[in-house]
Amino acid sequence: MLDGPGPVLEVSGLRTVFATRGGSVHAVNGVSFAVAEGEILGVVGESGSGKSVTMMSLMGLLPSPPAEIVGGSILYQGREVRDMSPREIRSLRGGEIGFVFQDPMTSLNPVFTVGFQIMEPIRKHMGLSKAAARRRAAELLALVGIPDARARLDDYPHQFSGGMRQRVMIAMALSCDPKVLIADEPTTALDVTIQAQILEIVRELRRRLGTGIVWITHDLGLVAGIADRVMVMYAGLVVEQGPVAAIFSRTQHPYTRALLATVPSVTEGRQARLRTIEGQPPILMAAPVSCPFAPRCRHAFDRCHRENPPRIPVGNGHDVACWWDPATGGARDV
Repeated sequence: MLDGPGPVLEVSGLRTVFATRGGSVHAVNGVSFAVAEGEILGVVGESGSGKSVTMMSLMGLLPSPPAEIVGGSILYQGREVRDMSPREIRSLRGGEIGFVFQDPMTSLNPVFTVGFQIMEPIRKHMGLSKAAARRRAAELLALVGIPDARARLDDYPHQFSGGMRQRVMIAMALSCDPKVLIADEPTTALDVTIQAQILEIVRELRRRLGTGIVWITHDLGLVAGIADRVMVMYAGLVVEQGPVAAIFSRTQHPYTRALLATVPSVTEGRQARLRTIEGQPPILMAAPVSCPFAPRCRHAFDRCHRENPPRIPVGNGHDVACWWDPATGGARDV
């Protein structure tokens, strides 16, 4: 359970399947999480773990077919999103829930000015006049740190650097004062200096607007500096979830430990080899019936290959889906 304000977004048992020529791909397999007002939830995992598909499922951003949500609940401020009409979902998307995509160059339309693209959701969702929407767009560009914001409204995406384009995307996502902001690896393609600037902008926006933020990334080092809670995903499942301090200091799942071990260390010297996670992620042609990480896990035992563990509470909002107990080095007492 979350302390403080209740969740603005609550997802329970979400399942998403893709129909392909080779069969059904079970990309999301019962994901549950919640985001409170003003909270930053970091979502981490390898490529293909289901992070982006989970978040795009929430807002109906996946093409259907082939994608289909086959189970679960998505509550936004207590309202079931799955029961909403397409028109209601479009109103929610970009209005009350903002989305920042990974690559701003492919997300921004090259033939329209950035001002036009920021003003479009403002006029659609907030009903402002063109002049009022332009003033609002200039305020947003200034808010995300773009100098001479009013003049730059008439520039095209190619006239901005990568970091500035990402700031434009954040401005668009925040244009209607959303209650929730979903950021899908928004700093992956940026250098570390620009990345640090974007992170500071996000922290400031959280402080000023109280926005709940879901930050998707594969970078645990980044999560340590920005998130309040961390959700670790593997094979379309949440394998560990808890406060950021607990995830780093009292790590419970072997997969989370493996991810942490791959983070480069400045104390090991230049000759130290980068660590990797041996093996390959599973091919999800069926929902997991045993622990999906077991084939890659050096702590796996018989039960891991027979049963898929539930999420087990381990204290203070921290839970883990694993039969192995790091405290004893043996089976967990459940």
